[in-house]
Amino acid sequence: MSSSQTLSEAFKQAAYRLVGHGARDIQVLKQAIAEVPGNTASDMYGQGKVIEDFQSKMAAYLGKESAVFFPSGTMAQQIALRIWCDEKDLKRVAYHPLCHLEIHEQDAVKELHQIEPILLANKDRLITLKDVQVLEGEISCLLLELPQREIGGQLPPYEELEAISAYCRDKGIRLHLDGARLFEITSYYGKSAAEICALFDSVYVSFYKGIGGIAGAILAGDSGFTEQSKVWKRRHGGDLTSLYPYIISSDYYFDQRIGKMEQYYEEAKELAAYFDGLEGVSVLPEIPVSNMFHVHFKLPKEQVVPILVHVAEATGVGLTGWVSEREAGTCYTEISIGDRYAGVPKEKIREAVRLLDEKMKEAMK
Repeated sequence: MSSSQTLSEAFKQAAYRLVGHGARDIQVLKQAIAEVPGNTASDMYGQGKVIEDFQSKMAAYLGKESAVFFPSGTMAQQIALRIWCDEKDLKRVAYHPLCHLEIHEQDAVKELHQIEPILLANKDRLITLKDVQVLEGEISCLLLELPQREIGGQLPPYEELEAISAYCRDKGIRLHLDGARLFEITSYYGKSAAEICALFDSVYVSFYKGIGGIAGAILAGDSGFTEQSKVWKRRHGGDLTSLYPYIISSDYYFDQRIGKMEQYYEEAKELAAYFDGLEGVSVLPEIPVSNMFHVHFKLPKEQVVPILVHVAEATGVGLTGWVSEREAGTCYTEISIGDRYAGVPKEKIREAVRLLDEKMKEAMK
């Protein structure tokens, strides 16, 4: 294992890559717009047929009265929380310690909106009804992320969600859904997106994750909520002159892939089972509940990366393009199944997994 390639390079050069839909290059846009008539009018500052039709389509799919297209989910979710805080004149919200707003946004909700977040549960488990019930002091909104990405994409039982929703409505607490991967969990719950969203007052969904568009998000709720979100969208600088490249790609890939979510889910369970029993390797959750899961290694990153590079070079199978440190002496990666997986011969996957097991055993001696 003397290669000087980085893991990212080895993954990109592998003949077979297990994760994602494909390269994020200009072809993603070219394919989406290939059949769009050249005289199609662009949207202008949030108005126009191209944006309004897509917003109506997504509102109907999510079972909400109205929806607004945003250039990013980061913007959309900060605005959702601000609206609910203003409604109650109380700038306190609650969410998980590993919520995107807490660990990936440079404290934007605090610095831009002066909102105080209350962290529920601990970083290694999901929020439960009991966590909400014993919360000290009032909050305006509770944010739940489904699935909880940073702990492997775990999900609570649906009955727990229903109980939390009922409790929040009884107590006058708004419930917001971070549904960045909402489309990917419908198969596990056996519920439509609209059925899940009915438990929430507002919902955000992403179009560059499981859908594989360029960028963009939808924020949905009742019409009063979404009208306020448009004002805040302008204040945040989200009303670009035109957003049509994002909207058209979101719409195109939504139609292409929304019917494949169950396939991706079943393939994720299949791949996770290949890792079962490997030396020094574990999967979280043990049985995936969506198209994504985490793979943990009982070795430090500096030992695991050369192993994964070697596997890619020797077998032509790229298992992943990155690894992150976790606790002392361990690391992990995230696997998200998309269109690529179906094109990888099963024997090639088994070959790669066998070699991974062999090299992990050698390294752990």
